[in-house]
Amino acid sequence: MAESTDKASEILQFSLTAIAKRNILAVQEYTLLAWQSMANIFTSPRYLGDTLQQADIIGVGSLPIVMLTGFFLGAVLALQSANELARFGGLSFTGQLVSLSMVREIGPVLTGLMVAGRSATGMASELGSMQVTEQIDAMRALGTDPSKKLVTPRVVSTIIMLVVLTVIADLASMFGGSLVAVFMLRLDGNQYWSTAWQSLALDDIVMGLLKPFVFGFIISTIGCYYGMTARGGTQGVGRATTQAMVSASVTLVISDLFITKLLLNFFPNL
Repeated sequence: MAESTDKASEILQFSLTAIAKRNILAVQEYTLLAWQSMANIFTSPRYLGDTLQQADIIGVGSLPIVMLTGFFLGAVLALQSANELARFGGLSFTGQLVSLSMVREIGPVLTGLMVAGRSATGMASELGSMQVTEQIDAMRALGTDPSKKLVTPRVVSTIIMLVVLTVIADLASMFGGSLVAVFMLRLDGNQYWSTAWQSLALDDIVMGLLKPFVFGFIISTIGCYYGMTARGGTQGVGRATTQAMVSASVTLVISDLFITKLLLNFFPNL
């Protein structure tokens, strides 16, 4: 009985050690891929055509869902906040609440999650399919750096387009909130927009635009990492796609907390 207990303990310890080593190796490989993706920007050749193509896929392809989600979220935010503001006679501040909430926090996170669900999975599935069919190995054999050809264009385009999409989502949410304010809450439209714009300071805009840079880097590098490390045929591609979506979304939300805390510490006026 004691021997079986010792063996079970050894097996458990071995399993935990193997899991820890595998996770540490994954972090190391991801860090190396992320570093190379940014270092490739400063070396030639630069695949501008691939970058523009990915910008079209990521930016234009994600535009409808980002606008639709931002519009209805702004409408819901205005409708929900109106009940609380009316209790204190502050219904006229609906525009201010919608604009500050969306620009500082909800807009960047919402857009990042939408792009993670659409683009991170797309990158993982596309690169994963190339990996399991040995197309990436063929690129290496022909002297082409897969990191520079496949990863860097996706990282650069995601960072740039996520900033643009965040601005569009913020505008769409304010527009959605204005429709609710005018047609449901019977507020003056000019008053809504004036309070929405006047409440926004430069610090609020800076916070809202710094986050998409980090979120875009996280989404693209995680999606590319799971795609480049996919194994096991079509089932492996499916697993990589799922893992990319979950990992990108969770990492994005966690990083949002630390980014917000960091910005508030270094820029107290935010």
